[in-house]
Amino acid sequence: MTTLELLPGLITTREEVVQAYGGSVFSGGIVPANDSNKVFVYSDPSVGEKHGYTFDGRADDDELGVLYLYTGAGSEGHQKMARGNKTLMETLDDGRDVHLFVSNGKAAPGKKLVKQRYVGQVVLDPSLPYVIRKAPDKHGEMRDVYVFRFRPAPGAVLHFEPKDSVQPAKKTAVVPLPVEQPALAATGVKDKKTEKHTTTQTIANIKGGPRTVLRREGQLVTAFEAFLTAAGHQFTSFQITVEGEPGAQVPDLYDITANVLYEAKGLTNRTNVRMAVGQLRDYRRLLKDEVPAGMRIAVLLPTEPTADIRQWLDSENIAIVVQNGETFSGFPVI
Repeated sequence: MTTLELLPGLITTREEVVQAYGGSVFSGGIVPANDSNKVFVYSDPSVGEKHGYTFDGRADDDELGVLYLYTGAGSEGHQKMARGNKTLMETLDDGRDVHLFVSNGKAAPGKKLVKQRYVGQVVLDPSLPYVIRKAPDKHGEMRDVYVFRFRPAPGAVLHFEPKDSVQPAKKTAVVPLPVEQPALAATGVKDKKTEKHTTTQTIANIKGGPRTVLRREGQLVTAFEAFLTAAGHQFTSFQITVEGEPGAQVPDLYDITANVLYEAKGLTNRTNVRMAVGQLRDYRRLLKDEVPAGMRIAVLLPTEPTADIRQWLDSENIAIVVQNGETFSGFPVI
């Protein structure tokens, strides 16, 4: 093996990485290198753009800092938690280092060899390692894909360029998201839930040290879904992309039976309720052609809000549903 020092910003090729660390040039975008105990991830957002989706790239920083999104392996049919996707998920537990590269143009005009820019060492977000999104496959058929969520590894500084940002959607589109998502079945790895969690908190290793991340909203939505199921209601959600804007929006829950759109907040304070109201109004506008006329909007909360918040929402014709143990008051919304 040759020596190749992985410094953020380094321009190299997959061949050079294989020579230095092992692995394979022909094993897709997620390449395990068992001899060096590493996993190399090669991101090429232009591939997704060719098929009509723009999930990949550096997303806007959130409360935990830097976030990079990467669509998993599998170009036909629903993606499965197998092969490279399974390898990537297992890094949460097996200790292998994950190194991220972004395609950086052809090595020479007319050549197939692609240059790779080394971004740096990353880890899957332990709180939310991936989300499921809908995207066309190579035949244009809509299917489930894994969109993995990377954070900088502890102590790592990532090298990004402006062109690495998630690209804006080329058109506005609304895609229904079924409750039962076949791509999530029988993953074969330790249970790592997507946007709804079965535990109340996790530890995220982010810049500044470990931090406890509470999963209040996911817990609230999961409990409410169980309640709706027991009440005989059907529910779903939607993936919304907006022309000229990056990423996809996913409302928390749409009750098909009662024609009500819910936005959940894990804290019952004015700031969170204001955010929910803004989201609901925006979603209602974007979904006007996708749901029956007269759809109600409702805020889903873990505890009772103040009297003034109740009065404000009532004046805006926005319903409130509040968790009370295993049941929910304010349901059904009439």
